[in-house]
Amino acid sequence: MKAEKAERVDLDIAAESPPRRGDTRTTNEKTAASLRSASLRTPTSLGAQATLDITGALNALLADFFALYLKTKNFHWHVSGPHFRDYHLLLDEQADQLYATTDPIAERVRKLGGETLRSIGHIARLQRVLDNDAEYVTPLDMLAELREENAQLAERMRETHDVCDEHNDVATSSLLEVWIDEAERRAWFLFEATR
Repeated sequence: MKAEKAERVDLDIAAESPPRRGDTRTTNEKTAASLRSASLRTPTSLGAQATLDITGALNALLADFFALYLKTKNFHWHVSGPHFRDYHLLLDEQADQLYATTDPIAERVRKLGGETLRSIGHIARLQRVLDNDAEYVTPLDMLAELREENAQLAERMRETHDVCDEHNDVATSSLLEVWIDEAERRAWFLFEATR
């Protein structure tokens, strides 16, 4: 077994190009450097402009989903009053649904050959959902604000759907239709809870 490992190591070393004079980097450092410069472009049958348009719209939606997720969790953590349990559970369920959508959006961007969000700062630059850092928000104001944000999110997804239709991206359009329905359901529940 040791001889087999030694043979593999010898083959790996032999496969490397000879070191350049004065190059003191290790093989791992060279490999890491080449990977950092490797392209992340995924082949797609959509054109370059379609990829740019659709992935740009999806990345903005992804930032909105993360921002709305955190706002919903914020209200979930800070809600109080006689309907605490009902609102607390409702907001937790809605936050879970928002978060569950983030990975499919990001993966769709990658499938289309684009690059997706990389950091909280990137989210902050793209998000259209307004933060609410107020020390106290009444429960009804929380629900009303989230209702409005979910309605706006559904509208933005419809706009993204139009972009997808323009470029004949039926797969992304199909996903958006499900997410629009979920956003409308969240808005409906929030509306009914405030009547």
